[in-house]
Amino acid sequence: MSNLWDDSLSGFWSAWIIVITLGTIVFCAWVLFANRKTDKQPDAEGNVGTTGHAADGIEEYDNPLPRWWFMLFVGTVIFSLGYLVLYPGLGNFQGILGWNQVNQWEREMAQAEERYAPIFAQYEEVPIPELAQDGDAMRVAERIFLNNCAICHGSNAQGGYGFPNLTDDDWLYGGEPENIVHTIANGRNGLMPSWQQLGEENIENLTQHVLSLSGLEHDAERAEHGQSVFTASCAACHGPNGTGNTALGAPNLTDDTWLYLAPGQSVADAVRQTLRNGRNGHMPAQAAYIGEDKVHLVAAYVYSLSN
Repeated sequence: MSNLWDDSLSGFWSAWIIVITLGTIVFCAWVLFANRKTDKQPDAEGNVGTTGHAADGIEEYDNPLPRWWFMLFVGTVIFSLGYLVLYPGLGNFQGILGWNQVNQWEREMAQAEERYAPIFAQYEEVPIPELAQDGDAMRVAERIFLNNCAICHGSNAQGGYGFPNLTDDDWLYGGEPENIVHTIANGRNGLMPSWQQLGEENIENLTQHVLSLSGLEHDAERAEHGQSVFTASCAACHGPNGTGNTALGAPNLTDDTWLYLAPGQSVADAVRQTLRNGRNGHMPAQAAYIGEDKVHLVAAYVYSLSN
């Protein structure tokens, strides 16, 4: 009986499901047989009884269901009872076949693992730059990417607001193969603190200085005032020249790549918003989701996008 019954539901809710399910089937069967009248035949003059319902002078005949239709309903009741006995559906009762969707999924995953694990093991032995040139391997990797990564980075891997573009040469944590593997396997947590405590005057000066670092139009006088604030508050992460630090995931402020630039927003407004509110980026670890053996393959795919 342990194979036919589990304790995933409390006794009350299990009983509730059983009563509701079986009660519904029994009620439907009762309605079917209670309204079955085989003596509803025309009289000697050919008149047929009516149900007493009439609409616009049209009366409803009280004819029995056609036999084939009646038997179809009977078959449906029998099928539903048989299904509930064979498969899960009655509270904690698992069915005499012992089938459930979890076991089915586990069997399919085991079959897939047996079939594909040797293939992924072979790919794992190939260095990432070389694997990135393998067309067949990249087609497999692309499918894994689309199923697991495209929801954030896009199907074209060009990212979006707050999600890095993987097709350019700008890397928060470095674009070397080992860095990409680490990012995919273990995830990343980026934190840019809020600098609202500096006051609006210093935030505006900092904004103008950041604009000057990337060669954008800026207020030179404010940018000069902002340089000392940048050195004291920002250089520890972004470097004295604003070129960033891949060890910390601090972005390069001297290029034209802006991770949090919304459509239609100016770079100056995006920088002000970042300074006032800070940023908190999270890249979840994927090894537990796609499997350790697939991390190497996906890393090669990401590597191929910008190389």
